[in-house]
Amino acid sequence: MKIAVDAMGGDFAPAAIVEGAVQALKACEDIEKLFLVGDKDAVEKELARCKCTDERIEIRHASEVVGMGEHPAAAVRHKRDSSINRATDLVKNGEADAVFAAGSTGAAVTSSVLKMRTLPGIRRPGIAVVLPAPKKPFILIDGGATPDCSPEILVQFAVMGTAYAQQVLGVEDPSVGLMSVGSEDTKGNGLGKETFSLLEAAPIRFYGNVEGTDLFESRVDVVVCDGFTGNVILKTSEGLAHAVGQWMKGEVTKNPWRMLGTLLLAGALKAIKKKTSNKTYGGAPLLGVNGICIIGHGSSDATAAKNGILQAVRAVKSNLNDHILSGIGAISEQAQEKARAISAAQAAQAAANAAAEAVRVAQA
Repeated sequence: MKIAVDAMGGDFAPAAIVEGAVQALKACEDIEKLFLVGDKDAVEKELARCKCTDERIEIRHASEVVGMGEHPAAAVRHKRDSSINRATDLVKNGEADAVFAAGSTGAAVTSSVLKMRTLPGIRRPGIAVVLPAPKKPFILIDGGATPDCSPEILVQFAVMGTAYAQQVLGVEDPSVGLMSVGSEDTKGNGLGKETFSLLEAAPIRFYGNVEGTDLFESRVDVVVCDGFTGNVILKTSEGLAHAVGQWMKGEVTKNPWRMLGTLLLAGALKAIKKKTSNKTYGGAPLLGVNGICIIGHGSSDATAAKNGILQAVRAVKSNLNDHILSGIGAISEQAQEKARAISAAQAAQAAANAAAEAVRVAQA
């Protein structure tokens, strides 16, 4: 398979991205070609630093870069020769099977949607972020691609998240929860209540509503919400984790006995750090586009870039989009059956009304 990489995206690009790409090639023989898209001179310099001469690497020059602070949609449209545009072009044109980008999330989403388009039947794409939890990780979709959602879009997120959990993460029978302010089906806003009834009838294993306190209790494998709510959850969780780390560091360094005690906990702390690191998965897939797009964290280092590229490989190998289309097709079939049932009921009611009217006329 062939993978396109935006070599200029991220806080530590191109050094970290190129180094991660080289590591991915060493770890995976399934990669037939790896396109490094970006400034040719800068990429060649980093490859020389890594002493990499792997013939599977091909550099595609791009003269522009979309910065983290730029307006995503405007930058993607105006910077036609940006590295993210050229990388997604490779997937659009069939030269690559997937793209990995660790720069501006908004730019990656915009470029992927504009160039790859969405899969047939998909209303809007969603970012599926894998979050750590004490018992098992879970998927949060949407992490920020679609801030405003309809019930239909949220149901599609549930189907796409289920397919990703099964095919890429290996969860046998994923359960799906709807993010809300209470576990009862009567809780939540209008969007949540309407979505709840649709999810009950969808071809998924629907658990019901989940609250904020349930998120890290491993009650479900997939949590569905609109992109606005999902992004707030992600940023809040990230900020809280950082704050707790700073508090612990401050308290530990106040007392030499506490510092000594941390040596005994070094192994456990290291394991927790590994489980909660964004390097573990390397990125989040943008589900629903007509191609594979993995979006890495802006602070991705070489390890994160490597794992993000390898995640793209797994998504391609699993034929993820075929499974998503199958799930969406099942929803469409259910909708058609429901429409036929409603039509039949309406026809029966009309016939009954007509018969009643005929009897009334005859009696008159």
